[in-house]
Amino acid sequence: MIEKYLGIDQEYILIGVAAFALILLIIIIVQAAKLNSLKKKYQTFMKGKSGESLEKLLIEKLDKIDELDERNRKNEQRIDQLAKDLEPCYQKAGLEKYDALDEQGGKLSFALAMLDEKNNGFIINTVHSRDGSYSYIKEIIDGNSIIGLSPEEDNALQKALNGTN
Repeated sequence: MIEKYLGIDQEYILIGVAAFALILLIIIIVQAAKLNSLKKKYQTFMKGKSGESLEKLLIEKLDKIDELDERNRKNEQRIDQLAKDLEPCYQKAGLEKYDALDEQGGKLSFALAMLDEKNNGFIINTVHSRDGSYSYIKEIIDGNSIIGLSPEEDNALQKALNGTN
């Protein structure tokens, strides 16, 4: 009867419907495989967790991130304060040992330069002789001394300024 209306043999219609059904079956199988893969991923993600506990877990993690951000901010403030506190501290040192007297060895005399971050500080020069030890101090401002420096004191100052000792 369909042959009469469409002008096509019934066998061709049957073959077309079978091919269409086969294509649909293949599509269903592919979609079932994708759905199965998605279910496995979902089960792995939700393993041991209900939807409610997953939401709670996310909230806890976000709270932890906020807490860590706050701690990081406080630590940065502390570091800045420590840097300010260290500015006046002596951070650079230079030591020059020498023999004050040619006849006496052992390099018992020394010049010690101590400088802060801005190259302000002092030089202590201790001269050791047979009669005793004598210490002298000279102020350093911006890496320079108002009073003339001995070669040993200048070496100690240069070591402190250059960070070598």
